[in-house]
Amino acid sequence: MRKNMVALAALSLAASVSLVSVAQATSQVPLEAVADQALEQDERAWDFVEGITTEVGPRQAGTEAEKRGRDWAVAWLEKHGFENVADEPFEMDTWVPGDLHKAQVISPFPQPLVVQPLGKSASTGPNGITAEVVKFDTHADLVAAPAGSLAGKIAYISHSMTPTQDGSQYGFAGPARWTGAGIAASKGAVATVIKSVGTDWHRNPHTGGTSFPEGVEPIPAGAFSLPDAANLERMFERAGGQPIMLKLTLTPKNLGTTTSGNVVGEIVGRDPSLPPVLVACHIDSWWNGTGAFDDGAGCGIVAAAALNVRDAGQPLRTIRVLMAGAEETGLWGSKAYSAAHIDEPIAVGLESDFGADRIWRFESNFRSSNSDLHAKLASAVARFGVSNGTAVATGGADINIARDQKTAIIDLQQDGTRYFDLHHTPDDTLDKIDKAQLRQNVAVWTQVVGILANEADPIQPPATEPSAPAIMEQ
Repeated sequence: MRKNMVALAALSLAASVSLVSVAQATSQVPLEAVADQALEQDERAWDFVEGITTEVGPRQAGTEAEKRGRDWAVAWLEKHGFENVADEPFEMDTWVPGDLHKAQVISPFPQPLVVQPLGKSASTGPNGITAEVVKFDTHADLVAAPAGSLAGKIAYISHSMTPTQDGSQYGFAGPARWTGAGIAASKGAVATVIKSVGTDWHRNPHTGGTSFPEGVEPIPAGAFSLPDAANLERMFERAGGQPIMLKLTLTPKNLGTTTSGNVVGEIVGRDPSLPPVLVACHIDSWWNGTGAFDDGAGCGIVAAAALNVRDAGQPLRTIRVLMAGAEETGLWGSKAYSAAHIDEPIAVGLESDFGADRIWRFESNFRSSNSDLHAKLASAVARFGVSNGTAVATGGADINIARDQKTAIIDLQQDGTRYFDLHHTPDDTLDKIDKAQLRQNVAVWTQVVGILANEADPIQPPATEPSAPAIMEQ
């Protein structure tokens, strides 16, 4: 009898434990608790960015190194339980930097300067080219130069970029890189060098893409580190009218058409009829850094946030992670993803691609058209020190599909004060990431994505909302 009673008690206890386990598995954990926990102890974002920078390193668009990065990301997503993981291929024109990057002032003050090629630069050939340098203090000065005035010469373009929290000076200084070489080439220049579009004072040139108008033959184009650019400018001040002669050697190559791809994965929602929440980043980097800030951290942040929302219980909407390929050399992945999925509506798009420092401002493009949801989101992240911005969100480079579909967009603005110290330089390495600030990003993203993924009503603003401008690759 005693044995029977013990057995019955054991069965009763086992049934109780089983019921508790089922209840825990099916209940929703408060999203706020999950986000707060991420603020204190998230390791997923760090695990991603530490892993990809250590095991893969630089991931130049369209190359075998980028392919290894995509393979690594696919394995990471599958390991962490994402569904529908895939590497969606697309074709692209591929440029690589080559091995020789040299600049030498020949006269009147002979010495080397530190230079790196800009994306889409032509090659000087291994023997380099030597020509007189013409200085332009601003991009506007170059634009104003007479046609043909740079024939046989090297154009040098300066600027006065300063650090800002919102990164707005990138738009002020960026044209020196984005279009300077093409304008100089159209006026007869044989090469272009610029003061790096950055704010650090290390001898680390900032690379990045440049462009050439249709019908203008590409010319060699490079960027000096800020100290080297300042040195060149001092030479102009004391040259006494003597020409400054520069030998420039850059040997980049065009590989033609190669295959890149977009890595995607999903946290599948309870209602597949609802358009998903798209969270994005880019998987490629320039060759000269390990792509920790730009944009390994962003991929870690969005993936960690998606997993954290899952930890709070299966969301109503699917969360789709897009790790776009080949962003740096022309938004290839963003354009390819939009072309391939344009007929598949998304509810809202948001991207992390501005480093790993803390988020300080929330913006949407539905502040007026869906004011209740905007206010709910802004209120939910205020405890993390995030202000309610009044600007209309335009979205990052890798969510072209959101702009093409004219759907909802959110910007979670990161502190960019030191971003352009590291951007596109050899200093873009893991040690620059502050884990506490990285966790704040994950916490904010968890809160925002969790609310969006459990929103039953339409998020999309009406067609009268302001449309977002085109985004230049960084």
